[in-house]
Amino acid sequence: MCTLHIEEETHLAAMGSSIRTRTPSPMPMLRPNDGELTLFDISWDDVLIPKMCIYLSVKDLFNLRSCSRTALRLAEAALEKHQELHLSGNNTCNIELGFKVLARCCRRLEQLHLARCKWLTDELLLPLLANNKQRLFAVNLNECVNITALSLQPIIVQCKELRILKLSKCQWLTTGAVDALTLHQSKLVEFDISNCGAIGERCLIIFFRKLNKLTVLSLANTPSVTDQVLIQIGNFCRELEHINLIGCAAISDYGVHALTKSCPQLQSLMVQRCPLVTERVLAPLRGRMHIDRPSMGYNLPALQHRLYLQV
Repeated sequence: MCTLHIEEETHLAAMGSSIRTRTPSPMPMLRPNDGELTLFDISWDDVLIPKMCIYLSVKDLFNLRSCSRTALRLAEAALEKHQELHLSGNNTCNIELGFKVLARCCRRLEQLHLARCKWLTDELLLPLLANNKQRLFAVNLNECVNITALSLQPIIVQCKELRILKLSKCQWLTTGAVDALTLHQSKLVEFDISNCGAIGERCLIIFFRKLNKLTVLSLANTPSVTDQVLIQIGNFCRELEHINLIGCAAISDYGVHALTKSCPQLQSLMVQRCPLVTERVLAPLRGRMHIDRPSMGYNLPALQHRLYLQV
C-alpha cells in the first residue's frame, strides 16, 4: 500500500510540474479578408447610413467615395437617401462633374437649394428633377441665369408636394410659366419672384386668386405689381405673414391699405423705394407689424382718428 501511495504522489507531482512549465500557445493571427471585421461590415441600412452618414456633408461623402470601391458604394447609397441638397453660391471648378453624380444617385431629395449657381443648365438639372420629383417641397433657383423655363416644367407639373419656390432674378420666367403654376401649384406657402420683369399684371392677378395658403411672398422690384395686384393678394391670401414690395414703384397708399386691412396675420411689410406709399398709411400700422421704412415723424394718434381712405 505504501509503495502504491508513493507512486501516485510522484505521478501527480510530475503532472503539476508539466502544467506550470507549459508555454501557452499564441492566439491565431487574423489576416485581412480572413474573418477580420471592418467598418463596412456594420449594417448600412440600420446603422452606417442613418446613424453616421447623416452627419456627413456632400463634400465629406465625396471624400469617402474616393477611398475605395466599397466606400464608393456606401457613399452613393447614402446619397440615394439624402433629403437636402445645399449648393447655393457654390461655383467651384468642375462642380458640374460632381453634380452629375448627385443627379444620378439622389432619389429622395425634399429640399433643393441651387441659388446663384452660374454653371447650372437645363441639361444638368433635368435628370436630378426626374429622380426626385415625388418628394420635393422646397426649390430655390434664385439667380440661376443659365437655365430656362424648360427646367421649371417638371417642377410645376410633377412636384405635387411643392410648398416653397424661389425664382428671384430669373429673367427667363415668363407669363406662360406663371400660368402653368396657376394650374398646377395651388398649395405654395412661400413664393419669390423678385426682379422678374417679364410677368404681366393680369397674369399676377389671376395667379394670386389660386394661392390662398401663401404666408411669405416676395415681389421686390417687379414692375407689374400694382394696387390691383395688392387688392387681389389681400382678397385671396388671407394667411399672408410677410410680404416684400421693395422697389414696386407702381403701388400706392390705396393698395397697401387694402392689403393690410384684409391680411390680419401680416407681421412684416417691406416698402422701401415705393414713392407713392406714404406715412399716411404706414403710421397706423406701426406697432402692429414690422415696417422696413423708418417713421417720418407723423402724429400717430391724430392719424388713427382720421378717416383717410375708403376701399
